[in-house]
Amino acid sequence: MMKFIGITGGVGAGKSAILDYLKNKPDTKVMLADEIAHELMVPGTQCYDRLKAEFGTEDIYQKDGFFDRIKLAQVIFSDDEKRKKLNGIVHPAVRKYVIGQAAYERKEGKIKLLVLEAALLIEEHYDEICDELWYIYTSEENRRIRLKKQRNYSDEKISEIFNSQLTDEKFRKACRVVIDNNGTIEAAAAQIEAALMLPHSM
Repeated sequence: MMKFIGITGGVGAGKSAILDYLKNKPDTKVMLADEIAHELMVPGTQCYDRLKAEFGTEDIYQKDGFFDRIKLAQVIFSDDEKRKKLNGIVHPAVRKYVIGQAAYERKEGKIKLLVLEAALLIEEHYDEICDELWYIYTSEENRRIRLKKQRNYSDEKISEIFNSQLTDEKFRKACRVVIDNNGTIEAAAAQIEAALMLPHSM
């Protein structure tokens, strides 16, 4: 029986390392909501047309018509209303795609573990779709260090992003499993393997 896990956590929590570990497990498929969203936002799609109608005057486009991901991120992280409008268009489309993929994989029966990573996993009620939600926890201090080192973000930008995301308390309340990712990937992997041995929560 396939198990469908939703993984979330704050920016800089090191979710990519966790997902890389899971990708290498046999009979496992990993989906990234961010990648799905970008595929659904290319010119010619329904999402793109709706976004163009809403954000046509913004400086967020490349010469070929595709969205400039950096500029788009700057706009939505600095303006709550614009972020809500974009999410209101993109996230229902992503959700529909994910539901379709989960149904397909369950029917095919070829994989044992389906994983979805999404920043807004809780806000978009993916608990209604996934068997269980996992929270990748890393301290705010360590997340700041990573974001400065890996992405060259300023303290101001990091604070802006942190303020736009759920608190640690809310993440913990909504997720069945908490993976502490403040240490090594080996330590996190041991927690993952233990969590995968738990029976389905549904």
